[in-house]
Amino acid sequence: MTTHKAVKSFPLGQIVATQGVLASVPNPHMIECLTRHSRGDWGNVCREDAASNNRALIEGSRLLSAYAIDPTKPAKGYGENCFWIITEHDRSVTTFLLPSEY
Repeated sequence: MTTHKAVKSFPLGQIVATQGVLASVPNPHMIECLTRHSRGDWGNVCREDAASNNRALIEGSRLLSAYAIDPTKPAKGYGENCFWIITEHDRSVTTFLLPSEY
């Protein structure tokens, strides 16, 4: 898990989710993770992706966070127990998706 710093909020745009996430992740957990994403807590991304996200806040690039579907089980930033939240570079859309749906 990466550490995070407080960031100024950024627009999330339209919020959408794939069928895979809707079937796998409880709605309250999705909201909790979206709140974390919007605050700059990128979840289980690698150090390089966290640094890229921090630069993206200034440069206007895409933002990627990774969270465990079941937080009581181990998770990496990819694989079976993981979902992503991606906010597009123009901040028009934020998408919940499984790595296998990318």
